[in-house]
Amino acid sequence: MIKKGTLELINNTPLLVLDKIIADKVIYAKADYLQPGGSVKDRAAYQLVKDAYERGDLKKGQPVVEMTSGNMGAGMAVVCKQFGNPFYAVMSEGNSIERRKALKALGAEIILTKQVDGTMGMVTGKDIKHAGDVAREYAKEINAFYADQFNSPSCLTAHYNTTGPEIWDDLPEVEAFVSIVGSGGTFMGTSKFLKEQNPAVNCIAVEPENTAILKTGKIKSAKHIIQGTGYGFIPPHWEDGLADEIITVSDDEVREMKVRLSVEQGLYVGYSSGANIAVTIKFLEKNPSIKYIATILCDTGYKYSDL
Repeated sequence: MIKKGTLELINNTPLLVLDKIIADKVIYAKADYLQPGGSVKDRAAYQLVKDAYERGDLKKGQPVVEMTSGNMGAGMAVVCKQFGNPFYAVMSEGNSIERRKALKALGAEIILTKQVDGTMGMVTGKDIKHAGDVAREYAKEINAFYADQFNSPSCLTAHYNTTGPEIWDDLPEVEAFVSIVGSGGTFMGTSKFLKEQNPAVNCIAVEPENTAILKTGKIKSAKHIIQGTGYGFIPPHWEDGLADEIITVSDDEVREMKVRLSVEQGLYVGYSSGANIAVTIKFLEKNPSIKYIATILCDTGYKYSDL
C-alpha cells in the first residue's frame, strides 16, 4: 500500500486483538502507538492544524506554539513540518528526557519550564498550568498560533471523525469502550460517536487513583506516573453524560500491566496503555457477559526511561 506522504500515516490504525492478557476473553485495542509521532495525539494535532488553516487563524510559515507533555508536541511537530510551520513545544522539565529527545528529533524547538510541585516523571496540574501560561506568552511574543489543545474543540472532533468511526467499522458489535482522560478529547470524541451509533455502548473513563477528580471530586496526591493524563482538573469540554462509569487505576497496576503487555503480548507501549488495559480487565471482571470491548494503546514505550 502506497502512502502519499507522512500525513497519510495518521489515523486508520489497526484494531489489535489482545489474546494473551486475560483468560477466555479478547480485548480489541487501537494501535495508536504506530502513528508517526508515536501516539494517539497525532489525530488531534492533524485536526487542529487543518481547522486552524481553514479558519484562517494559521498561515504557511507562521510559528506554532503548544504546551505539551510530549505526545501532543510530537504530533504537532510531525504535522507542522508537513504544512510548513515551525513548531515550538513548551513542556515541563518533569516530563521524560526521552520525550524531549523525540521532539527534537522531529524538528521541534523545545522550551522547558520549571516544575511547580511535581517531580521527574510526575507532572502535576500546577506544572501544566505554568507551562501553559509560558506558552501563551511566548506565542504572543513571536506572533505565533497557540494551539491550546485543552480548549480546542478540534481535539474532540478528531476522535469523533476518526477513532470512533474506525472502531465502529472494524467492530460494529462493540459493547464497551475504555479510555484514560487527559485533555479528554479521545474519550469524549470517541464516546460521543459510538453512543450515536448505539446508545447501549458502555463508555468507561479511566483516571489515575491519586487524581480521580472526575470520580471523587478530590485529589489524594497530584503525583502519578501516567504522563499526559490525570492532571487533577476537569477538562474544559467534559460532558458527564458520556461516561457510564469512571474507574481508577493505581501506579502499581499500571506498571504491572505495561510490563505484561510487553512480555506477554509483545507490545512495547507506555503507561497510559497499561492503564487502559488494566481498567478494561477490571470492567470485564465485573461484567463477564461483555464480549466486545475496545480501548486504545495510546503511545510507544520508547518515550520512557524506565521501561
